Amino acid sequence: MTSESRDRLGYMIEISNRYPRVAEYLENEVGFEKWSRCHYPGLRKNVQVVDDRRIVGMALTTPLTPSQESQLRPRFAQSNGRHTLQLNSVTYHVKGGELEGVVDIFNKTCTCKEFDIDKLPCVHAVAAAHHAQVSVYSLVSPYYTKEYYVLAYGETIYPVGSQSQWDVPNEVVARIVLPREVKDKKRGRPKTSRFPSVGEFKKRKNRCGKCDTYGHYKKRCNSQTGSTEGNPPTNVPV
Repeated sequence: MTSESRDRLGYMIEISNRYPRVAEYLENEVGFEKWSRCHYPGLRKNVQVVDDRRIVGMALTTPLTPSQESQLRPRFAQSNGRHTLQLNSVTYHVKGGELEGVVDIFNKTCTCKEFDIDKLPCVHAVAAAHHAQVSVYSLVSPYYTKEYYVLAYGETIYPVGSQSQWDVPNEVVARIVLPREVKDKKRGRPKTSRFPSVGEFKKRKNRCGKCDTYGHYKKRCNSQTGSTEGNPPTNVPV
């Protein structure tokens, strides 16, 4: 008998002595596997993960989940010093930094597309919210909030079980899913460079005017062969 089993037996004896009806309900109607980990048929690791996240969710003191809060916090400081121009009641033009942005705080969009995809206010959206005197957290997707985090792990999450026991509809079983089409590999050396994105600038290489090579200037050239401009020809007969 494991230590956990002995502890459970001790708790059951104590419950039986103090609350006989509760002990009868737990043992006969509910079953040990529903509340005792040593009798749980699934993986204990999954139960522990759910329990840990449930505890973390209940102890949160921030409006968002830890991951989203850590992403949003630095954007408050990054939005400082940006010039915000109000275009209408819900649209703002935010200037400053490497990339400008036009933010719609009603539809929760920005021309930088970061706000649209992540559903988390970008730097432009944070600056626009401050200018409009709107809470930044009101622009965040509700799925990132503490309430949704607690609800996600509030109920018992049971394992899916063996695939042979799944109840799959016949139309899904009959559906044939082919692998994606793979194009033939092109000949030659693969391309390593890429096209610069918006806001990125491709650095230009320095070209030497003495040896006509890249990577340094003429003043720092160590080449012994230089330009012959201004020197008389050597192979012309006198």
